[in-house]
Amino acid sequence: MTALAHSPFVKMNGLGNEILVLDLRENPVELTPADARALARPGVLPFDQAMVLYPPRREDTAAFVRILNNDGSESAACGNGTRCIAAYEAERTGARHIRFESEATLLDCRVHDDGTVTVDMGAPGLAWRDIPLAHEVGDTAAVTVPGFEALGPASLVSMGNPHAVFFVSDADQVDVAGLGAALERHPLFPERANISFASLTGPDDILLHVWERGAGRTRACGTAGCATAVSAARTGRTGRMVRVRLPGGDLALEWRAGDDHVLMTGPVAYEFRGKVTPAMIGESI
Repeated sequence: MTALAHSPFVKMNGLGNEILVLDLRENPVELTPADARALARPGVLPFDQAMVLYPPRREDTAAFVRILNNDGSESAACGNGTRCIAAYEAERTGARHIRFESEATLLDCRVHDDGTVTVDMGAPGLAWRDIPLAHEVGDTAAVTVPGFEALGPASLVSMGNPHAVFFVSDADQVDVAGLGAALERHPLFPERANISFASLTGPDDILLHVWERGAGRTRACGTAGCATAVSAARTGRTGRMVRVRLPGGDLALEWRAGDDHVLMTGPVAYEFRGKVTPAMIGESI
């Protein structure tokens, strides 16, 4: 019988970004890439990202978090998933101010009375080594990706994971899956990249479609929303406070001037709860 058997889970979503919250604080066993792929199979527990909670390493945090994509690869950040685990912990404990630790950073979260959650996603990485890129570029705010010159320059940002944001005339008309799959693995991005296509629909209003590294096309991506907000302000397209509209819903984003931290606010939704059974990962490969 698998060591994960009987571990509690909650299936949630953040703006349609499918999140599996797996609480292993009472049973801190490893969730392997093969286990993640098995759980994500259709008809089992399909997810975009799994937020795996382990016992805290710091006294001021609720848990240490690992983030796995549905292909079994690991991610350093997931904004929608962070909102979900904050809401889960608030429901479990009654706390409204919650901190988590990941490999990348500390995640400071506030749960509001209306059910929305604000997450301090920290400051973006803008230097080419921080994103990271395969080689130095002159200005990460405007980089032409070889082979994709027709898209125009991309703004490249790290939000704990690498992002390339392309500003286009109409994001609804872009071949997100075709271009996203090709660009994700472009040689410029040694750790692959999340690929976003954004268009301005108002002075501080952005339409966004995202191809996520390791997950494919998703209905929403919190870190991509953050990267897009930073990119839009950095290139003079908007101010530092914007609404980003994704297929799953809207995010309110602020790139705070005082410390350059990005604050992301949005809703979460519960789908169902249960416990892992041996059958759920019995076919892991």
